[in-house]
Amino acid sequence: MKSAYELAMERLERQAPTQQLTPKQKSAIAEIESVYKARIAERELLIKGEIDKAIAAGKFDEMESLHKQLAMDTRRLTEECETKKAKAREPA
Repeated sequence: MKSAYELAMERLERQAPTQQLTPKQKSAIAEIESVYKARIAERELLIKGEIDKAIAAGKFDEMESLHKQLAMDTRRLTEECETKKAKAREPA
């Protein structure tokens, strides 16, 4: 007898079959993830350095705007990454 989870997974598989990726697609997706992780880390280091300077100078309003900028940049880069990964997953 199958569990409710197994039945649900079977229904999901019938509705939207799992896409098998080629090795080329897998490597392209891995490369995209690597590039964007590096870009996000670079932005974090840069902006966190600016935040530390703002804290040392007592500019707390500037610190808040830098936090918002970091969140915005991270969100933008993540969206770009997901878009490029979706394109890489498309069949040739």
